[in-house]
Amino acid sequence: MSPVHDLQTRQTIVRLLSSMGSAKEISQYLKRFSQLDAARFAVVKVGGAVLRDDLAALTSSLAFLQDVGLTPIVVHGAGPQLDAELAAAGIEKRTVDGLRVTSPQALAVVRRVFHRQNLTLVEALQAQDARATSIVSGVFEADYMDRDTFGLVGNVRGVQLAPIQASLQAGSIPVIASLGETAGGQILNVNADYAANALVRELRPYKIVFLTGTGGLLDGEGRIIDSINLTTEYAQLMAQPWIDGGMRLKLEQVKQLLDGLPPASSVSITRPAQLAKELFTHKGSGTLVRRGERVLEAASWEQLDLPRLRALIESAFGRRLAADYFQRTALYRAWVSENYRAAVILTQEDLGLAEPGVYLDKFAVLDEAQGEGLGRAVWQVMRAQVPRLFWRSRLGNPVNAFYFAECDGCIKQPRWKVFWYGFDDPATIARCVEHCRTRPATLEEPVQQQERT
Repeated sequence: MSPVHDLQTRQTIVRLLSSMGSAKEISQYLKRFSQLDAARFAVVKVGGAVLRDDLAALTSSLAFLQDVGLTPIVVHGAGPQLDAELAAAGIEKRTVDGLRVTSPQALAVVRRVFHRQNLTLVEALQAQDARATSIVSGVFEADYMDRDTFGLVGNVRGVQLAPIQASLQAGSIPVIASLGETAGGQILNVNADYAANALVRELRPYKIVFLTGTGGLLDGEGRIIDSINLTTEYAQLMAQPWIDGGMRLKLEQVKQLLDGLPPASSVSITRPAQLAKELFTHKGSGTLVRRGERVLEAASWEQLDLPRLRALIESAFGRRLAADYFQRTALYRAWVSENYRAAVILTQEDLGLAEPGVYLDKFAVLDEAQGEGLGRAVWQVMRAQVPRLFWRSRLGNPVNAFYFAECDGCIKQPRWKVFWYGFDDPATIARCVEHCRTRPATLEEPVQQQERT
């Protein structure tokens, strides 16, 4: 990317995303994306319902990425369109374990529908002055999944990148249909999620995005699940009675995919209109699914790697931690991600009541881990074990929006905001607030300022 175009890219993104995230966030993602080759930016899987119901938002978001010098690789399905065409042809829909059984008669419809939907998306992108290439064959080498059970349904056994690379080299968005071919040339119907997963394993892109009509995975009350740490939450989620067949299959596929990728990899599930927000801000949108890290619990400093913990805190806050912090701070509990990229540190404080109050002394997340949901995962492990908590945060702290969502109440002081959850007695809350007002600071002047003096 030329310096002039790089500057234009940054200006365009900052202008369009200024209401979504901070300049610091946007700069972080720009730096990350600029260091990637075209094939490693993003694989975007588009569901058939999105092509049917949200084509304008989809093409607008994809064209925007191309405008700022980023070229996603798009793989699409066509489930609802297939249902309608098969019904019109008098062919009964049958599924096994969430996968469509495909007879020779059905395959003819599958090929026709996929070709039509592929061209629909390509032409819509071209109408937005975006460059896009239709790829309906030659990418996915496949074998029969189980011919007796599924018929003409394929498992991807290899990926041919040449058609994709040719498109990327021409600065064109590859739009790929999830159709596979056997070594003998037989076309097979491939589940679009499986096709996207095979492509991801081959390319190992920085971002993996699934665009859906729901905009994320939904909980038992129909609300979008913000983030999922598979290491700590997968078994519990899969045991929920509201997990239906489609969502169960999706979670299984995502877990299988992430198990074979680097630990920092993640899958974002969102709506087309929210794609830019998902890619360029920490908060993102929809559901972020991470392989995640184990969360370690400690009841004493001796159980932790204190140099690594100090480095995490100082990096996250941009301030020096008091030299005697670990000596003067009586630890109640700490939860730390296994790679020391996020941590919650709690103390017990004498509030002059029958029981001491539990105080959040530090909540630290490395910049590189922000946007991954790791901090939230550590927080949730802590919160499941701590019924009452109070803490303070500096005015203007970007994490305050998260704290507001997690607290039962907040009081503003001249230097601090005081938060709490689990307390309902006004006298107790008043003690918490007073403690926060008089508590000595343990973070010293900013690191950069210290290094300059």
